[in-house]
Amino acid sequence: MEVKCIIFDCDGVLVDTEKIGNGILLAMAQEHGFEMELEDAYRHFNGRNLKDCFRHIEEAIEQKLPENFETEYREKSFEAFKTQVKPMKGIEAFIAKLKIPYCVASSGPVDKIRLNLEVAGLLDKFENKIFSSYQIGSWKPEPGIFLHAAKEMGFEVQDCIVVEDSKAGVKAGVSGGFKVYGFANGFNNKDLQEEGAIMFDSYEELSRLLTL
Repeated sequence: MEVKCIIFDCDGVLVDTEKIGNGILLAMAQEHGFEMELEDAYRHFNGRNLKDCFRHIEEAIEQKLPENFETEYREKSFEAFKTQVKPMKGIEAFIAKLKIPYCVASSGPVDKIRLNLEVAGLLDKFENKIFSSYQIGSWKPEPGIFLHAAKEMGFEVQDCIVVEDSKAGVKAGVSGGFKVYGFANGFNNKDLQEEGAIMFDSYEELSRLLTL
């Protein structure tokens, strides 16, 4: 296929945030009796709506989390993101070589996407090309956010590829009819392959796969 547009996920694809966000969530949930290894958090939580993550925790501990849990999590993670977020290795050089349109489509709120891109030094590359599940009320693994991004960018599904690092994200892309490339991080390889992703482990490798 001739790739005419690239749709990037944000966390774990453009910016290195997954360890930060999952670490804070696990530490807070541990105070309420929830136990999970970081590797399992990558597999269960990455790419999902935050409320789905909270529901998973509540089912495991068999009780409701405090009403202010989400607010506290967002405050703590935002503070950490302001100082700790970095661009994924190789993404800046990869984007610099692109001669086709690209955008970001994420399950996170727009202000979170913008903050992470800004701290990582990538925001100027994505102005007016940021699409959030909160804008349309549809979250991965539903394909809505990718279909919305393709439409807003002016392309058909078959002209776009999706770059993802989560099981929910790959499932969303594949079910929407997209060709999906899965960014291997050591935790997600098997899950992403099983959902139908074409795997790569660096942006140099993705450049070769796409013959950029």
